[in-house]
Amino acid sequence: MKLLLHTDYADDLSLFEEYKAALPFDSEAEKCSALDVLLSAVKDPLSRLRAPAAIGYEDRRRLLHAALNILQPGFLKETEIEALNRLLQTELTEKKIVDVNDLVRNAKRVGSTRVSIFQGDITKLRIDSIVNAANNQMLGCFQPLHKCIDNAIHTAAGVQLRDDCDAIMRRQGFPEPTGQAKITRAYNLPSKFVLHTVGPIVSDSLDEESERQLREVYTNCLELSAAMPQIRSVAFCCVSTGVFGYPQAEAAEAAFSTVISWLQQHAADLDHVVFNVFTDKDCALYKKLMEVL
Repeated sequence: MKLLLHTDYADDLSLFEEYKAALPFDSEAEKCSALDVLLSAVKDPLSRLRAPAAIGYEDRRRLLHAALNILQPGFLKETEIEALNRLLQTELTEKKIVDVNDLVRNAKRVGSTRVSIFQGDITKLRIDSIVNAANNQMLGCFQPLHKCIDNAIHTAAGVQLRDDCDAIMRRQGFPEPTGQAKITRAYNLPSKFVLHTVGPIVSDSLDEESERQLREVYTNCLELSAAMPQIRSVAFCCVSTGVFGYPQAEAAEAAFSTVISWLQQHAADLDHVVFNVFTDKDCALYKKLMEVL
Protein backbone atom coordinates (compact mmCIF):
# COMPACT_ATOMS: atom_id res chain seq x y z
CA MET A 1 0.00 0.00 0.00
CA LYS A 2 1.46 3.31 -1.10
CA LEU A 3 0.91 6.37 1.07
CA LEU A 4 -0.53 9.22 -0.98
CA LEU A 5 1.63 12.36 -1.10
CA HIS A 6 0.23 15.87 -1.46
CA THR A 7 1.70 16.11 -4.96
CA ASP A 8 -0.39 13.07 -5.96
CA TYR A 9 -3.70 14.84 -5.30
CA ALA A 10 -2.78 18.53 -5.61
CA ASP A 11 -4.23 18.97 -9.10
CA ASP A 12 -7.46 17.15 -8.18
CA LEU A 13 -8.08 19.61 -5.33
CA SER A 14 -6.65 22.74 -6.98
CA LEU A 15 -4.37 22.78 -3.96
CA PHE A 16 -1.96 25.37 -5.34
CA GLU A 17 -4.71 27.76 -6.45
CA GLU A 18 -5.88 30.47 -4.07
CA TYR A 19 -9.40 29.86 -2.84
CA LYS A 20 -11.74 32.64 -3.92
CA ALA A 21 -14.09 33.17 -1.01
CA ALA A 22 -17.79 33.79 -1.62
CA LEU A 23 -19.21 37.22 -0.90
CA PRO A 24 -20.99 37.64 2.46
CA PHE A 25 -24.69 38.40 2.43
CA ASP A 26 -25.69 42.06 2.47
CA SER A 27 -28.71 41.65 4.71
CA GLU A 28 -30.27 39.54 7.44
CA ALA A 29 -33.07 38.67 5.03
CA GLU A 30 -30.62 37.09 2.57
CA LYS A 31 -28.96 35.22 5.41
CA CYS A 32 -32.28 33.83 6.67
CA SER A 33 -33.36 32.89 3.17
CA ALA A 34 -30.13 30.96 2.57
CA LEU A 35 -30.57 29.13 5.87
CA ASP A 36 -34.05 28.02 4.84
CA VAL A 37 -32.77 26.83 1.44
CA LEU A 38 -30.04 24.80 3.12
CA LEU A 39 -32.39 23.28 5.69
CA SER A 40 -34.64 22.17 2.84
CA ALA A 41 -31.63 20.68 1.02
CA VAL A 42 -30.65 18.56 4.04
CA LYS A 43 -34.19 17.50 4.98
CA ASP A 44 -33.30 13.77 4.86
CA PRO A 45 -30.45 14.02 7.40
CA LEU A 46 -32.61 16.43 9.41
CA SER A 47 -35.29 13.76 9.79
CA ARG A 48 -32.85 11.85 12.01
CA LEU A 49 -32.38 14.79 14.36
CA ARG A 50 -34.70 16.08 17.05
CA ALA A 51 -35.88 19.61 16.33
CA PRO A 52 -36.12 22.07 19.26
CA ALA A 53 -39.55 23.19 20.39
CA ALA A 54 -38.78 26.82 19.52
CA ILE A 55 -37.62 27.30 15.97
CA GLY A 56 -36.13 30.78 15.73
CA TYR A 57 -33.05 31.61 13.69
CA GLU A 58 -30.50 30.32 16.23
CA ASP A 59 -32.34 27.01 16.63
CA ARG A 60 -32.60 26.58 12.85
CA ARG A 61 -28.90 27.40 12.46
CA ARG A 62 -28.04 24.82 15.11
CA LEU A 63 -30.13 22.26 13.26
CA LEU A 64 -28.23 22.99 10.06
CA HIS A 65 -24.95 22.64 11.93
CA ALA A 66 -26.01 19.22 13.24
CA ALA A 67 -27.29 18.07 9.84
CA LEU A 68 -24.08 19.12 8.08
CA ASN A 69 -22.06 17.12 10.63
CA ILE A 70 -23.70 13.88 9.44
CA LEU A 71 -23.85 14.78 5.75
CA GLN A 72 -22.09 12.38 3.40
CA PRO A 73 -19.50 13.80 0.99
CA GLY A 74 -20.90 15.17 -2.27
CA PHE A 75 -24.43 15.56 -0.91
CA LEU A 76 -25.03 19.24 -1.68
CA LYS A 77 -25.48 20.72 -5.15
CA GLU A 78 -23.19 23.51 -6.34
CA THR A 79 -25.83 26.17 -5.77
CA GLU A 80 -26.37 24.90 -2.24
CA ILE A 81 -22.64 24.88 -1.55
CA GLU A 82 -22.50 28.48 -2.76
CA ALA A 83 -25.33 29.41 -0.37
CA LEU A 84 -23.52 27.71 2.50
CA ASN A 85 -20.24 29.42 1.61
CA ARG A 86 -21.93 32.82 1.62
CA LEU A 87 -23.52 32.04 4.97
CA LEU A 88 -20.20 30.95 6.46
CA GLN A 89 -18.43 34.01 5.06
CA THR A 90 -21.12 36.20 6.61
CA GLU A 91 -20.60 34.49 9.96
CA LEU A 92 -16.83 34.90 9.56
CA THR A 93 -17.26 38.68 9.36
CA GLU A 94 -19.14 38.51 12.68
CA LYS A 95 -16.32 36.69 14.51
CA LYS A 96 -13.39 38.25 16.32
CA ILE A 97 -10.48 37.06 14.19
CA VAL A 98 -6.97 36.90 15.62
CA ASP A 99 -4.16 37.49 13.12
CA VAL A 100 -0.93 35.56 13.59
CA ASN A 101 0.92 38.88 13.50
CA ASP A 102 -0.95 39.87 16.66
CA LEU A 103 0.95 37.11 18.47
CA VAL A 104 4.39 38.55 17.71
CA ARG A 105 4.60 40.57 20.94
CA ASN A 106 4.89 37.52 23.20
CA ALA A 107 6.72 35.27 20.72
CA LYS A 108 10.10 33.69 21.34
CA ARG A 109 12.59 32.88 18.59
CA VAL A 110 14.26 29.72 17.37
CA GLY A 111 16.69 31.09 14.83
CA SER A 112 14.59 33.30 12.57
CA THR A 113 11.32 31.52 13.40
CA ARG A 114 8.90 32.99 15.92
CA VAL A 115 7.26 30.56 18.34
CA SER A 116 4.18 31.58 20.31
CA ILE A 117 1.14 30.33 22.21
CA PHE A 118 -2.46 31.13 21.31
CA GLN A 119 -5.18 30.19 23.78
CA GLY A 120 -8.50 30.20 22.00
CA ASP A 121 -10.50 28.96 19.03
CA ILE A 122 -8.21 27.81 16.21
CA THR A 123 -11.01 28.43 13.69
CA LYS A 124 -10.69 32.15 14.44
CA LEU A 125 -6.94 32.33 13.73
CA ARG A 126 -5.78 34.01 10.53
CA ILE A 127 -2.62 32.09 9.64
CA ASP A 128 -1.30 30.17 6.67
CA SER A 129 -2.18 26.72 8.01
CA ILE A 130 -3.80 25.05 11.00
CA VAL A 131 -3.51 21.46 12.16
CA ASN A 132 -6.61 19.34 12.61
CA ALA A 133 -6.64 16.30 14.89
CA ALA A 134 -8.46 13.87 12.60
CA ASN A 135 -9.45 10.21 12.79
CA ASN A 136 -8.07 7.66 10.34
CA GLN A 137 -11.05 8.03 7.98
CA MET A 138 -10.08 11.71 7.60
CA LEU A 139 -13.66 12.84 6.88
CA GLY A 140 -14.36 14.86 9.99
CA CYS A 141 -16.52 14.10 12.99
CA PHE A 142 -19.95 12.64 12.20
CA GLN A 143 -21.36 13.22 15.71
CA PRO A 144 -23.85 16.10 15.52
CA LEU A 145 -22.65 19.17 17.44
CA HIS A 146 -19.75 17.25 19.00
CA LYS A 147 -17.32 19.62 20.71
CA CYS A 148 -14.11 18.23 19.22
CA ILE A 149 -11.66 20.23 17.14
CA ASP A 150 -12.32 18.02 14.10
CA ASN A 151 -16.00 18.99 14.20
CA ALA A 152 -15.23 22.67 14.79
CA ILE A 153 -12.84 22.90 11.84
CA HIS A 154 -15.08 21.06 9.38
CA THR A 155 -18.13 23.05 10.48
CA ALA A 156 -16.44 26.43 10.01
CA ALA A 157 -14.71 25.45 6.76
CA GLY A 158 -17.80 24.07 5.01
CA VAL A 159 -18.62 20.88 3.16
CA GLN A 160 -15.85 21.28 0.61
CA LEU A 161 -13.37 20.27 3.29
CA ARG A 162 -15.08 16.88 3.75
CA ASP A 163 -15.41 16.51 -0.04
CA ASP A 164 -11.67 17.09 -0.48
CA CYS A 165 -10.77 14.66 2.29
CA ASP A 166 -13.08 12.09 0.72
CA ALA A 167 -11.37 12.52 -2.66
CA ILE A 168 -7.96 12.03 -1.02
CA MET A 169 -8.98 8.93 0.90
CA ARG A 170 -10.74 7.33 -2.07
CA ARG A 171 -7.60 7.76 -4.11
CA GLN A 172 -5.36 6.44 -1.32
CA GLY A 173 -7.62 3.43 -0.81
CA PHE A 174 -6.89 2.75 2.85
CA PRO A 175 -7.23 4.56 6.21
CA GLU A 176 -4.65 7.18 7.10
CA PRO A 177 -1.85 5.71 9.23
CA THR A 178 -1.17 7.24 12.63
CA GLY A 179 1.47 9.96 12.50
CA GLN A 180 0.96 10.92 8.86
CA ALA A 181 -0.63 14.08 7.44
CA LYS A 182 -2.66 15.30 4.47
CA ILE A 183 -3.39 18.86 3.38
CA THR A 184 -6.40 20.66 1.92
CA ARG A 185 -7.36 24.26 1.37
CA ALA A 186 -9.20 25.82 4.31
CA TYR A 187 -12.18 27.25 2.42
CA ASN A 188 -14.26 29.41 4.79
CA LEU A 189 -11.75 29.44 7.62
CA PRO A 190 -9.51 32.50 8.07
CA SER A 191 -6.49 30.24 7.49
CA LYS A 192 -5.41 29.19 4.00
CA PHE A 193 -4.80 25.48 4.55
CA VAL A 194 -5.70 22.66 6.93
CA LEU A 195 -3.25 19.90 7.79
CA HIS A 196 -5.19 16.76 8.75
CA THR A 197 -3.25 14.35 10.94
CA VAL A 198 -4.04 11.22 12.94
CA GLY A 199 -2.57 11.10 16.42
CA PRO A 200 -2.11 8.00 18.58
CA ILE A 201 -4.89 6.81 20.87
CA VAL A 202 -3.78 6.04 24.42
CA SER A 203 -6.30 3.78 26.13
CA ASP A 204 -4.16 2.48 28.99
CA SER A 205 -0.65 3.53 29.93
CA LEU A 206 1.56 5.60 27.66
CA ASP A 207 4.16 3.59 25.74
CA GLU A 208 7.15 4.32 23.51
CA GLU A 209 5.24 3.56 20.32
CA SER A 210 2.60 6.19 21.09
CA GLU A 211 5.29 8.76 21.86
CA ARG A 212 7.06 7.96 18.59
CA GLN A 213 3.82 8.33 16.67
CA LEU A 214 2.98 11.65 18.30
CA ARG A 215 6.41 13.01 17.45
CA GLU A 216 5.85 11.86 13.86
CA VAL A 217 2.63 13.89 13.76
CA TYR A 218 4.50 17.11 14.43
CA THR A 219 7.45 16.28 12.19
CA ASN A 220 5.27 15.28 9.25
CA CYS A 221 3.07 18.38 9.59
CA LEU A 222 6.18 20.57 9.63
CA GLU A 223 7.67 18.78 6.63
CA LEU A 224 4.42 19.11 4.69
CA SER A 225 4.19 22.80 5.57
CA ALA A 226 7.76 23.37 4.42
CA ALA A 227 6.98 21.64 1.12
CA MET A 228 4.23 24.18 0.40
CA PRO A 229 5.66 27.54 -0.74
CA GLN A 230 2.41 29.27 0.29
CA ILE A 231 2.91 28.27 3.93
CA ARG A 232 5.14 30.33 6.18
CA SER A 233 3.17 29.94 9.42
CA VAL A 234 1.40 27.00 11.07
CA ALA A 235 -0.70 26.53 14.21
CA PHE A 236 -0.72 23.20 16.02
CA CYS A 237 -3.62 22.06 18.16
CA CYS A 238 -2.96 19.71 21.09
CA VAL A 239 -3.04 16.51 19.03
CA SER A 240 -4.17 13.28 20.77
CA THR A 241 -5.14 14.89 24.06
CA GLY A 242 -8.78 14.92 25.14
CA VAL A 243 -10.79 11.93 23.90
CA PHE A 244 -7.66 10.33 22.37
CA GLY A 245 -6.34 9.90 25.91
CA TYR A 246 -2.75 11.12 25.60
CA PRO A 247 -1.70 12.71 28.92
CA GLN A 248 -1.53 16.49 28.53
CA ALA A 249 1.88 17.06 30.12
CA GLU A 250 3.59 14.30 28.15
CA ALA A 251 1.88 15.42 24.93
CA ALA A 252 3.02 19.00 25.41
CA GLU A 253 6.62 17.95 26.06
CA ALA A 254 6.72 15.68 23.00
CA ALA A 255 5.14 18.34 20.78
CA PHE A 256 7.33 21.17 22.01
CA SER A 257 10.66 19.33 21.89
CA THR A 258 9.91 17.87 18.45
CA VAL A 259 8.97 21.24 16.96
CA ILE A 260 11.94 23.08 18.47
CA SER A 261 14.37 20.38 17.32
CA TRP A 262 12.95 20.54 13.79
CA LEU A 263 13.14 24.34 13.69
CA GLN A 264 16.76 24.27 14.79
CA GLN A 265 17.54 22.20 11.69
CA HIS A 266 15.27 24.12 9.27
CA ALA A 267 16.04 27.71 10.07
CA ALA A 268 14.58 29.34 6.95
CA ASP A 269 11.53 27.14 6.26
CA LEU A 270 8.90 28.80 8.48
CA ASP A 271 8.40 32.28 9.90
CA HIS A 272 6.01 31.48 12.75
CA VAL A 273 4.87 28.36 14.62
CA VAL A 274 1.96 28.63 17.03
CA PHE A 275 0.97 26.20 19.76
CA ASN A 276 -2.81 26.53 19.98
CA VAL A 277 -4.22 25.56 23.37
CA PHE A 278 -7.75 25.62 24.69
CA THR A 279 -7.59 24.64 28.36
CA ASP A 280 -5.83 26.59 31.10
CA LYS A 281 -3.81 23.47 31.96
CA ASP A 282 -2.41 23.17 28.44
CA CYS A 283 -1.67 26.90 28.39
CA ALA A 284 0.31 26.62 31.65
CA LEU A 285 2.21 23.59 30.35
CA TYR A 286 3.32 25.35 27.16
CA LYS A 287 4.21 28.57 28.96
CA LYS A 288 6.48 26.55 31.23
CA LEU A 289 8.12 24.87 28.22
CA MET A 290 8.58 28.24 26.49
CA GLU A 291 10.72 29.47 29.38
CA VAL A 292 13.71 27.54 27.97
CA LEU A 293 13.75 29.61 24.75
